[in-house]
Amino acid sequence: MEPAQDFKSFQERIQKSLVTTVKTVNRLAAEDLDFQRTVNRDVAEQLDEKSQRILDLSSRLLKSAASACGLKAPTFEDVDDIDLNWRGVVDVVDTVLEKADTALDEYTGLIKRKEPPTGDSAPEPKKLKPSAKVVRNANITKPQAHFEIPPDNFPTGPWKPILTKKPHATVPLEESLVTFKNGGGSVQYKHPYETEISKGNYPQHVFEESEPIPYQPVEKTKPTWVDTYEGVLDMLVHLKKAKEIAVDLEHHDFRTYNGLVCLMQVSTREQDWIVDTLQPWRHRLEILNEVFADPSIVKVFHGAYMDMIWLQRDLGLYVNGLFDTYFACELLGFPGRSLAYLLSTFVEFTADKQYQLADWRMRPIPDEMMYYARSDTHYLLYIYDNVRNRLLTSSDRSKPETDLITRALDKSREVSLYRHEHPEFNESTGEGSRGWYNYILKHGHMALNAEQFAVFRALWKWRDTAARRADESPNFILGSNNLGQIARVNPPDMKALHSLLPVSPPIAKSCLNEIWDQIRATKAEGGPSLLQFLTSQAPDSLKKNGVPQAVKASTSWPGIDGEVDVAIRDRSQLFGNMPISSRWEGSRVSSNRQDDYVPFPWQRFVEETSNGDALAESAPEATEEPAVTPAAPEVVDEPDQEFTLKRGKKRKAAPAEEDSSSSEESGSKDEDVGVAEDEAMQDVEGGVLDLREDQPKRSKNTKARKAEKRAREQEGEAESEQKSRKSERRALKEQRRQEKKDKEAEGGKQFAAVPFDYSQAASVMNASRSGGGAAVEKTKGKKGKVYDPYAKSVEEGVKGARKAPPIRGERSATFKK
Repeated sequence: MEPAQDFKSFQERIQKSLVTTVKTVNRLAAEDLDFQRTVNRDVAEQLDEKSQRILDLSSRLLKSAASACGLKAPTFEDVDDIDLNWRGVVDVVDTVLEKADTALDEYTGLIKRKEPPTGDSAPEPKKLKPSAKVVRNANITKPQAHFEIPPDNFPTGPWKPILTKKPHATVPLEESLVTFKNGGGSVQYKHPYETEISKGNYPQHVFEESEPIPYQPVEKTKPTWVDTYEGVLDMLVHLKKAKEIAVDLEHHDFRTYNGLVCLMQVSTREQDWIVDTLQPWRHRLEILNEVFADPSIVKVFHGAYMDMIWLQRDLGLYVNGLFDTYFACELLGFPGRSLAYLLSTFVEFTADKQYQLADWRMRPIPDEMMYYARSDTHYLLYIYDNVRNRLLTSSDRSKPETDLITRALDKSREVSLYRHEHPEFNESTGEGSRGWYNYILKHGHMALNAEQFAVFRALWKWRDTAARRADESPNFILGSNNLGQIARVNPPDMKALHSLLPVSPPIAKSCLNEIWDQIRATKAEGGPSLLQFLTSQAPDSLKKNGVPQAVKASTSWPGIDGEVDVAIRDRSQLFGNMPISSRWEGSRVSSNRQDDYVPFPWQRFVEETSNGDALAESAPEATEEPAVTPAAPEVVDEPDQEFTLKRGKKRKAAPAEEDSSSSEESGSKDEDVGVAEDEAMQDVEGGVLDLREDQPKRSKNTKARKAEKRAREQEGEAESEQKSRKSERRALKEQRRQEKKDKEAEGGKQFAAVPFDYSQAASVMNASRSGGGAAVEKTKGKKGKVYDPYAKSVEEGVKGARKAPPIRGERSATFKK
């Protein structure tokens, strides 16, 4: 574009070309290109050529955009690759649009423009290529076998701190090593530095905002490997001169019962150290408390809640003056709170976290693992400067709830007061750091019965004992999933148990007899099922008189040939009050037993419902004298009889000897009956017909209507209309009586059988509602020929089948000339 040409004209020209191109493409897409390709070979070649050129241009444009965004663009060799790699195309386009939005926001001043890196800034850290395979379980000799103080897996009392000296103490060591009872009632030792940490103050420079100090380039510095006690003393001299130090640990817990601190990384602003903590003299590292317990030196960790316990247990180190960057991420509302997120945000360093679960007992340590261990602390002080400045900028020191820097320090102080305790568990309740209670809460769907639950508890107890004896982790002895599978199968003999044990490691199979003896002993003791155990742990709100409502004593089921008595409850546990079939209402027997009461899963999380109270209150109270129950009368089932539903109710005919004096009264009764018939007809037509025997009579309604009608007659309303209706009904009644007398005089009966006269029957084609004779007479009186559906076939004779069409050749009509 020429310098004199403005951007607006260039934009209009580009937009016009794009519109023209889109119109042309749409016009071509509307044509039947497949047909054109078939009939004309030149068109097919041109289409293939143009398609390949467009595909190459698109691929080059996509690669150019991807390189600008730091992405890898997919390669298109043919048209099918677009569908296969469409996700990659969308990623590149989205990234380009996001960068365009960011550029526009920076241009308009909506966000602050990022300053380009200067020459004084530290270069991008070097990233080593990851190793081909991360070793997670190295086959090496156990280092704990050479420790001067071996681990104690069968302790006889509470864990006692291994301190011999207490630097920077305000309370002497002898007065600090005192015991107390924790929340569970067990006796434990107090934190030796509890007073110093609780009442200590952080240095003033922590509360002052300052420019972040750049980290040293990785290429110009080299970590110092410390594997001698003299090296520890030399490192201690440099650490005492620092204002802040960064610390991190690498731990291993698969081939040991308690766990091992394998490495300790320590960094200052100028130098990095990696301390080998698997040396036999590792307990002598407590000399570092001269720095770790010094409140004037800030110790920076990230996620230090387990590091505090490991340092106490293995090295005898206690941290006073902790700053945990995890709580800074939490208070600042960062989207990520891991160390990897902080490294990528502030240092643009991508940590390879696959080494986090590597076996750090290996010696010598590979270069890739050494580089990973060093990076955890090498950049941590620079991250500390940035997050501390952000906390100070976002803090309002006048209010405690908005004083973020103080809140971060208070949470860090709480973490530094964590104490180590021996890993134990309660055999009866399964509680404890090594117990099975948390496992069954996560796998409550197993629904183990009493024997299966006994097998589960026996295996768990044997596994813990074997792990302590061999100084291995319980999962190395026998996996928890394998343990649960064996409990579900419930092997009947030793051979079946042997087939269920895993092949590797062979520790479990070598102790087959011991495991089987443990299982048989636990089965003989007996115990509850898993459901009964979980219900016994229910809160008090679900209990009645100290007994769980959900589970009672196991119900004794009847034999196969015995009679099963099914108790029907008055109230449904799931649907509440609802109508029940009348077939059950008469024969069911109320049961006061609650042995079969099993709760639904959601009832445990509901407050004390009315169901349990209602069931408890409905039970009869026990009295000294039992109540005498009268014998119930025997119910005789009457056989069902046939009946016919008629429309309404028909009044019986009055006797023929009834005199004329009673005709007026009977007419009044007929009127009432007619009204009742009309009402019954309406009920039937409306779809409601009540057949119950205890249905009340409708005499009250009839008398009410009679009273109303008599009132209207007395008032003189509609007298002429009523008289005319009465006279019509009297005439109709007299006519019926006369017809009945005539039939009786002739000697005929009302329901006498009369032979059917087919000559007088109505025609199928010309049926009529007015009897058969009338229909015949009507048909005879018509002029014209009677329709006979078989007349045509008789006159013309029998015809043969239609001639089949001639068979044509195999050639279709397309090639017909």
